[in-house]
Amino acid sequence: MYGKRQYDPAPATYYRTDRISTVNGQYFFATREGTLEGPFFTRFDAQQGASRYSRLHSSKVAPSPRRF
Repeated sequence: MYGKRQYDPAPATYYRTDRISTVNGQYFFATREGTLEGPFFTRFDAQQGASRYSRLHSSKVAPSPRRF
């Protein structure tokens, strides 16, 4: 992906990486905090775990407004 963000000094190339990795036949996913979460038995389970992790941590950062 080639692009320039508004505050970047010059255009640059940004690469997306796969968050799922395999170690000794078990699957893990990497977090932005730099940790590996797992192990999971299948790649699908690791992807589901990454989705749950993302939803859980994004809800902590920006809680939804309460309606009374």
